[in-house]
Amino acid sequence: MSQQDTRTPATVTVFASPTSWIESDAVAQCHQVATLDGMMHVAGMPDLHPGKGAPIGAAMASALLYPFLVGSDIGCGIAVFPVKLKRAVPEKLAARFPDLDRELDLEDPAWAVVKGDVPAGHVEGLGTVGRGNHFVELARIGTVFEPGHASRLGLAAGDLVLIVHSGSRGLGERILRAHTEVNGAGPAPDPGAYLAMHDDAVRWGSLNRRLLAARVAHALGTEPTEPIVDQCHNLVEIRDGIYLHRKGAAPGDGRDVLIAGTRGTPSYLVAAHAGPDANHSVAHGAGRKMSRADALRRGRAKHTVEELRRTPMGSLVVCGDRQLLFEEAPTAYKRIEQVIADLVDHDLATPVATTIPLVTYKTPDLGPRSRRKRGRP
Repeated sequence: MSQQDTRTPATVTVFASPTSWIESDAVAQCHQVATLDGMMHVAGMPDLHPGKGAPIGAAMASALLYPFLVGSDIGCGIAVFPVKLKRAVPEKLAARFPDLDRELDLEDPAWAVVKGDVPAGHVEGLGTVGRGNHFVELARIGTVFEPGHASRLGLAAGDLVLIVHSGSRGLGERILRAHTEVNGAGPAPDPGAYLAMHDDAVRWGSLNRRLLAARVAHALGTEPTEPIVDQCHNLVEIRDGIYLHRKGAAPGDGRDVLIAGTRGTPSYLVAAHAGPDANHSVAHGAGRKMSRADALRRGRAKHTVEELRRTPMGSLVVCGDRQLLFEEAPTAYKRIEQVIADLVDHDLATPVATTIPLVTYKTPDLGPRSRRKRGRP
């Protein structure tokens, strides 16, 4: 059963089973959002968890536009790119991943994917992946649940794909700051002006995912491809005259969505078919069950760095930031299988296939000499 409460001015529904890990703080944040002027309905996804001022893993419908409900990483999303490689040996391929903290050189062949102008003229950070839960992953298609649907996407078991999770980097942060410095957490006084900047950030995020995939494809010795899935999960859209805010929630109205697992678990490609009760949205990932501080403290007591760099699935994690390794450990997240089961039980999505990680890139894994060259301590 969905957990529903109509005591607040807006309805709140959390699409999770009683056995799912949903923090009370996250549900409380949903109810706080429900009291905002103009709010109509808050839908919490099974990956719901607390965020800074607003829940993550939620879709929120309102008569007013609230930029803080989208947050600073406007345009963040996940894209999937088919890739052809003769052999996929994780150890060899991990060493070939480029430094995705470095901005693109002018002669980099990845620039060929840019058609026209860069949105907002914002070139800073273009082609870089960012920190936090962002990643680029080489994966293979595992279990195929819907062969016909997978075939229409050009996928079959054993095929290789690049999965890119990244957003608008500093552009989205700049847009949110410009709003909050004047209006705080209040609504946008000029929704059209905000949406124009917001839409640039959404386009920028999509372009950045293409550039990241192209950089990695070239480094692995293959040609870039067009994405077969590219869904943004931090955005606001106008639907039937209402502002639908998504923060860590993917569009679920008849679209294909990659719902990310963790570094050591499968991810799920699903066909989403969520209705109005779920604000036409689905989960975007496994969802955190530990804060970064808790994950760091518990992880250091439980794991070694080397244990986190090679997962039980045999995949490798490329990450030179030891703290980030612990913060992003698989144990810091909910079980992706439970998240998917909740979506299926509530008739929000149908699994199409799993993706099995081979190499997950977080940050460059550079030796001491290289760090000195880059001016790092």
